[in-house]
Amino acid sequence: MTRFSWLTELAATDPEQALLISGTRQWRAAEIRGELLGLKERLATCRVLGVLADNSPAWVLADLAAHEAGVVHLPLPGFFSAGQLRHALEQTAADVILTDQPERIGALDIGFAIIGHWQGLTWMQRVVEPVALPAGTAKISFTSGSTGAPKGVCLDGDGLIDTALAVRERLSDLPLRRHLAVLPLALLLENVAGIYAPLLRGMAVHLPPLHELGWRGMAGFDPGVLDAAARRTDASSMILVPELLKAWTAFLNISGSRPSAALSFVAVGGARVASELLDEARQLGIPAYQGYGLTEGGSVLTLNRPGDDADDVGRPLQHAQISIAAGEVIVETRAFLGYLGSERGGGRQFATGDLGEFDAQGHLHLAGRRKNLLITSWGRNISPEWPEAALLADPRIFQAVVVGDGQAALSAILVPMPGVSPSAIDLAVKGANETLPDYARIARWIPGEAFTAANGLATGNGRPIRDRVAERYSSAITALEPNEECPDVVL
Repeated sequence: MTRFSWLTELAATDPEQALLISGTRQWRAAEIRGELLGLKERLATCRVLGVLADNSPAWVLADLAAHEAGVVHLPLPGFFSAGQLRHALEQTAADVILTDQPERIGALDIGFAIIGHWQGLTWMQRVVEPVALPAGTAKISFTSGSTGAPKGVCLDGDGLIDTALAVRERLSDLPLRRHLAVLPLALLLENVAGIYAPLLRGMAVHLPPLHELGWRGMAGFDPGVLDAAARRTDASSMILVPELLKAWTAFLNISGSRPSAALSFVAVGGARVASELLDEARQLGIPAYQGYGLTEGGSVLTLNRPGDDADDVGRPLQHAQISIAAGEVIVETRAFLGYLGSERGGGRQFATGDLGEFDAQGHLHLAGRRKNLLITSWGRNISPEWPEAALLADPRIFQAVVVGDGQAALSAILVPMPGVSPSAIDLAVKGANETLPDYARIARWIPGEAFTAANGLATGNGRPIRDRVAERYSSAITALEPNEECPDVVL
């Protein structure tokens, strides 16, 4: 199956099938097909289409039309800082943007002008010299910026369809009729597994704006609103990151309620999921199952389903070849074409940096990361060296180690310079946070003794030994209450 030929077939056989729903508006197959043809013509001179917008049918239509037109789609996460947006747009040489936030694009001052509107979004355009992209690039998905500057991953369109078809196949016997898109569509996980896979199955996809799902910006969440949305839409499937599942589970415990009976499958991914959380969620009636994937692999690579209750991330999907080399997970798909602006080519094989092994049933078990990368329970990838550099730029801080893998927010163990008070360190942390996007800010900190070789907390050349520092101070970090920078969950 090539790109979205399935839509033409569906429009011919069942033109009245409702596929995209937002509020009372339903987009039917024939209407979608007609809109895509019109937008395809309008995009005829476009090379790279950026979309910065809330979840909506318009977002999905723009994505599908870009594929139809052979235009590279650049999804832009709403949580990107101004610097990250500028970086993504300049690196890709995006020449058209569809957005519900034109003021943010205008403030970047990189040449975009408003030339019209489409489906409630502002159409902005500029003249810019193109950049070289790997042949076959259909989508450029930027990471959340683990080191400050997001990394653009160039992806093959047919490789993304491979992923969607594989998800559809894995769940083919489940009674799924309506998917509720909970995560921002700019995240590849929701884009591929939450939009393409359900549509390929002929399911309806509900696309309310994020605030109607409980999101409070990108750093807070109200699970009661999500629970109500699931009931209102009669959703049978959704995708969550661990922090959302944790919040929803806590809400059900406190309220004494059960989730909608229509729910048949809730995929949880984006970060490590505690088996205890999955067990508790299922006991409360949330059919939550863990998967594993990464942007370079085209999103989902392995997936559990009802009946898979062990502490693992599931069997590989049919599109992915996964092997283990020296303890590291190696992935092979046709989605990955290379990194934007890198001389390194893509290649079908990709070393993930994740450590793992297969059990006798062919299920993948993960055992941590080969490198220092932290993955928060919101699914954000963060290299600790990035916020550490921001902290250490302040002369009041002598040493810093940032932790937070699997947690909602980052914490720091800080060694003040001699004579510096805790209140002064508070100010230093606040100043560092002002230079970081919300997902990379320090929510809480504790003072530590100097990291030295003598106390076993540093190498001979003074480099902190992260695991030892984290272990030494884990109890003290856990005992702290988060400050105002910590993501807020309303219960």
